[in-house]
Amino acid sequence: MAKRRITQDTFDAVVKENVDEFDMDPTEALNEAVQQFESQGVDLSNIVKAVPTAATDETRDETHEVLQALEALQDSASGPSAGAHLERFTEQCRKDFAHRYLAAQKNAYPTILSCCRRAGADREALLTGLAAFSTLTDGQPDLLDAEGRDFLLGVLRAHGPDAAVTGACARAIRHCCLKHEQNRQDLVRAGVLGLLTGAMARLASNAEAVREASAALRVMTFDDDVRVPFGQAHEHAKSIVLEHGGLKVIVEAAKAHPNNMGVLSELCGCLSRLAVRNEFCQDIVELGGLKFMMTLLANSLDHQELVRQVLGAFRAVAGNDDVKDAIAKAGGTELIVMAMNRHMSNPQVCEQGCAAMCVLALRKPNNCSIIMESAGALAALQAMKTHPGDVNVQKQSCMLLRNLVAHTQAFSQPILEMGAEALIGQAMAAHRDCSDVGRAALRDLGCQVELRELWTGKKGSLTQ
Repeated sequence: MAKRRITQDTFDAVVKENVDEFDMDPTEALNEAVQQFESQGVDLSNIVKAVPTAATDETRDETHEVLQALEALQDSASGPSAGAHLERFTEQCRKDFAHRYLAAQKNAYPTILSCCRRAGADREALLTGLAAFSTLTDGQPDLLDAEGRDFLLGVLRAHGPDAAVTGACARAIRHCCLKHEQNRQDLVRAGVLGLLTGAMARLASNAEAVREASAALRVMTFDDDVRVPFGQAHEHAKSIVLEHGGLKVIVEAAKAHPNNMGVLSELCGCLSRLAVRNEFCQDIVELGGLKFMMTLLANSLDHQELVRQVLGAFRAVAGNDDVKDAIAKAGGTELIVMAMNRHMSNPQVCEQGCAAMCVLALRKPNNCSIIMESAGALAALQAMKTHPGDVNVQKQSCMLLRNLVAHTQAFSQPILEMGAEALIGQAMAAHRDCSDVGRAALRDLGCQVELRELWTGKKGSLTQ
């Protein structure tokens, strides 16, 4: 059931009433208003929870600081103080989504876009404008229009050698494409994939530019817009690889930053999004990507986020059967288990580690033996114990256990002796999404599985 929403004016009016009618101090009035609305089931995520203050201009009414900054910017958009007002506005918008949402409701987007376009060849003014643009559109991709799209693409074309401008523009593009399929498709049709891959290749030595361009490319492969039944994520990934040489660009960029954990983490995440076809997985190996990731994981086991991204990349490229064997023979299984044991308290690392081993074990009895010898099954069961409330950890562990015994029944008894049956049963009881994978794992482990059929009231609708 959708939560109720209110406007900022309604919220502010209640705060004012608490002050004027009930003699509350501003802080008490604010807290009372928040409690009142939340108790009524109102969603306040889009509400600035602050008391409006008096503007420096005494002729104006009391209002929120973000709106004061916006009004000052609008009044001096072409004046010498516009840059300072733009920076103040950006600072206010960075506080949280509610500030950005309120500003957007007061026509901030056309004002910011106008400032950006007015910057022209003034590099500092352009950087200030792009910072405001990307901040305002963070969480609000619907703001982007055709004029804004043309502006961003024009900046990438005109300022290609400038790493700072390129990075700022790529960040704005990423914000405009998160959870917005139409923006992604419009930008891709307009040539953004070539501009971003070209920027990565051209500015490969600049860590920030590479990271932002890679992040923008990665978002182009998302399928996260619930308003669209079928997106173009797969087609965009194919285009990045086949038309723009994206795999080579990313691998070469990674080699240029061997000690930058933030950049390497982002590039591994991007690689995993591009491994959508069997031949792409093989290409990553031939380009040296797998060898690089193996070395990276071995040398960076303490860096949790990087470990998570590398395990995700292993999971993706192991979709190719030859790559499965390459990872196993190169000691990848042992590294995965070491990473999981090192970061057992992190559910995302555990999920990706179990998922990677699950793919390695699929249709590969020899890899299953390596996983068992490396204590991979034990690590998965320990992850189940450590994160009983995380459905993804439970599902991936169940799937791994099933794959390990699907073609090698000799592993069933050792896994059961580790306590697998009870843990799988607990997962099934706690998480409805684990029902099917849990039953399959128990069945293949040789356990007795209870099959229950429920009548839903419709002809032919018996369900297990």
